[in-house]
Amino acid sequence: MKYELYMALKYLRAKKQHKFISLISAISTGGVAVGVMALIVVIAVMAGFENHLKDKILGVNAHLLIRSYEGPFDSVDKLKRIIEGVSVKPRSGLSYLIDRLRGKGGTPHVVAVTPVVYIQALLSSGRAVSGVAIRGVDPGSVKRVITFGKVLQGRGIEAFKDYPAKGPPPILIGKELAITLGVRAGDYIRIVLPSGTITPIGMMPKIRTVRVIGVQTMGMYEYDMSLAFMPIAAAQKLLGLGHKVHAFEVKISDIYAASSFVKALEKMLGYPFSIMDWQQMSRNLFSAMELEKFAMFVVLTLIVLVAAFNIISTLSMMVMEKKSDIAILKAMGATNGQILRIFILNGTLIGIMGTILGVMGGTGLCWLLKRYKFIKIPKEVYYTDSIPILLYRSDVILIAACALIICILATIYPARQAAGIDPSKILKNA
Repeated sequence: MKYELYMALKYLRAKKQHKFISLISAISTGGVAVGVMALIVVIAVMAGFENHLKDKILGVNAHLLIRSYEGPFDSVDKLKRIIEGVSVKPRSGLSYLIDRLRGKGGTPHVVAVTPVVYIQALLSSGRAVSGVAIRGVDPGSVKRVITFGKVLQGRGIEAFKDYPAKGPPPILIGKELAITLGVRAGDYIRIVLPSGTITPIGMMPKIRTVRVIGVQTMGMYEYDMSLAFMPIAAAQKLLGLGHKVHAFEVKISDIYAASSFVKALEKMLGYPFSIMDWQQMSRNLFSAMELEKFAMFVVLTLIVLVAAFNIISTLSMMVMEKKSDIAILKAMGATNGQILRIFILNGTLIGIMGTILGVMGGTGLCWLLKRYKFIKIPKEVYYTDSIPILLYRSDVILIAACALIICILATIYPARQAAGIDPSKILKNA
């Protein structure tokens, strides 16, 4: 063992008359550990909430939405083949490297494409009326693009494959909407479209009867209350579109390469098509979450900075107490660089011990929260009944590295003080 490391370890184990310095060292180590642990837990919770909301939102909404400025368009099969053949270059940079560490990334490609017809209408059950956004979907391809919720009553989207059949077209509604309308699977309700026919007494809305084939829950109140699905052929017939559709919804393999797909599709399809990615559709929500995550990282880093100031004060007091030892070491031939390294190693050891304890405590607490879910939160507000935890290895490495760097930087000033001690003056006054 090099004697610099030996002396650093020796100074950490203070004698009886220097117990106060040893106590301050323990407090500094605890401060680093608490800061690292708090950072790991908070970042894991923020990442968990972000991932949870992304799963909910991107489960119902596609990664890319392709529409036309000219309204409904045809040549559906031809356009679908063009979109499926689009490819882009893999991402590069720090974000891509982090995603690779997290097991994500790869060559981006189009996973699936599905045509959609949108209907804004009122649903009336005779007991209540509610506004709703109805999506006419292709049962053969829609499940590859979006994720449907848990079916509580009746049948799910697979029942759409039986259409066309005799009787009213089927519709799949959310749990909250079913409660509002007071209906169950198998009941009949009416769709009221504002665009109807003109009569001598004014505009008459178009009213059609549909059958509720199932009630599902998406896990989010807004979707359960305002979203419904029906077969695309029934929606086209209801609006008189023929074989035209309103949009294509696209799922891609790498959601963070969405902007590259937007550029590629805009170049390939050109006017009159407009392409929007998931970040543009939910920009405000995800931007706010990223800002909040960064703010929490900065605020909690202050805990580590406070611990770093403790390290500075600990080493400064140690230098004052060990002036005679330093002078003797210099008189025996120790260089300024070696004295500098002794105290840098001393503070670094405090940082390493605190970081290791913090990583162990943070990952352990995250595991307990994820395994036992003993902290409950209101499901109506957060769309989950327990705190979601998502701990990335890259986040732990980044937090540990930042803590160590801060601790090492904190040792420079007191270490330079120790290296600058003049042994002749100390030994003369001894």
